[in-house]
Amino acid sequence: MDLQAVKEKMDQLQQFGQTLPGAKVYYREDWDTIYFDLLGKQFGMMSPEAAEDSLITLKNLPEVNESLREQFPGVIILGYYANKTHWNSIHIANEEMAVQAIEQLIQVSYELVKAKLTKKQRAEIDPNEK
Repeated sequence: MDLQAVKEKMDQLQQFGQTLPGAKVYYREDWDTIYFDLLGKQFGMMSPEAAEDSLITLKNLPEVNESLREQFPGVIILGYYANKTHWNSIHIANEEMAVQAIEQLIQVSYELVKAKLTKKQRAEIDPNEK
């Protein structure tokens, strides 16, 4: 995948993250990363520049993470600079996973972090939340 295609994929992933209620996606200078944030809680991080080795790191259930690594060897790896049980890193330049599949993983990561918020915080994000 050429670098322009990687950049476009990264831009699309950032835009998707921004559509999630209460989420912010921004460059975090102290970590030199694109940070996916939900009320101060991390639900993802991504390489700041398009490159062959650009990664996005996302949270998932431990058993799902293991299954994903087996299903996509070399594409999905143990979480880079993250808890290896709860986080996976995905090579963005891969051509095996459609951008929509990565967006689904962003959604799962977001939902897992959202579930850990207090009831009051969840209600701030979604007034329909019970």
